[in-house]
Amino acid sequence: MQSRKETAWKKNRKLGDVKGGRTQPKITDNIFARAHSLQRPAPGAELPIFICDNPSRDFFFPVSEQEIRRELSHLPRRDWKGITHIWFRRFKKTEYEEGELPLAQFCCGSGVRLIVLYPWPVSMEWWHGSRMPALKQQRTLELYGATLHHRVDGWFSSWTMAGLKNFYIEHLFYHEVGHHVDYYFRHWSKANHNVIEEVANQYAFSKTTKRSITFRDERQ
Repeated sequence: MQSRKETAWKKNRKLGDVKGGRTQPKITDNIFARAHSLQRPAPGAELPIFICDNPSRDFFFPVSEQEIRRELSHLPRRDWKGITHIWFRRFKKTEYEEGELPLAQFCCGSGVRLIVLYPWPVSMEWWHGSRMPALKQQRTLELYGATLHHRVDGWFSSWTMAGLKNFYIEHLFYHEVGHHVDYYFRHWSKANHNVIEEVANQYAFSKTTKRSITFRDERQ
């Protein structure tokens, strides 16, 4: 088994890299088999359906269902009306340490369109590995008020609650909604992965800009 340091630089562990996590937008991996078997919502069900796991004692969700509902209310309804589930999904500490999970992802298939948000360490620190984060990642940390520092076991970023909330909403959640918009209107494929990531990035940027002007009040 690879050590934590050997897996730390997989794309889905990089802040500012592939926020979608998976390159395949199909429900074919073990994400559902591990905990839930999600079914197509019944006709007339109120969407999206929220699934809220209790994280372990070492992790927490920086945003709540109510906060995500508020953010949805400020987005165009056509952008998210096809989303069937939003899952605050617990993971095991070993999954976090092995670096196999992203912080957020969008999956679709079999009548289900799902956004997953994963928890954050209660220490309010994120471990980046033994190498200094790239400039792109450092800019993301600076944008959300996180401070970067080095210790014997690697590079860490320390976060405030306000910055972390904005990071989850803007850098993660908006990005995954952007994936849904791309799927809903154009139907993506593995062949154009770089293109769909850029589309999601641009969507998140545009909605973040609007949020900063009109109703964001958490930034310190």
